[in-house]
Amino acid sequence: QVQLVESGGGSVQSGGALRLSCVASRYTYSRGWFRQAPGKEREGVAAIDSRGNTVYADSVKGRFTISQDNAKNTLYLQMSSLKPEDTATYYCAASGGYIRLSDLLAPTDYIFWGQGTQVTVSS
Repeated sequence: QVQLVESGGGSVQSGGALRLSCVASRYTYSRGWFRQAPGKEREGVAAIDSRGNTVYADSVKGRFTISQDNAKNTLYLQMSSLKPEDTATYYCAASGGYIRLSDLLAPTDYIFWGQGTQVTVSS
């Protein structure tokens, strides 16, 4: 089992920035950030594998940066130039094993999930 605890959500104005953190109880191969807005499906935002390869959703490229500190088993998501459409509950997720780079943003490939942290961006 892997426990994931997110923090760093909050409310900001459009154009603002937030940094999300996710502490894992142990190392995992791949980790990612996902989000879900009311009435919408959960979608992949950014993910990183054990080699440090990263992938981003087109909607956040150039604005969000995913990173990890393996010594601390901590995953980060730096979000900048936030838009109202970024409003959602953000979840940290971890895999039970290797995930192909092309599948890193697919929620179905992750088996451990955090409780979520709310991000609200006002216009």
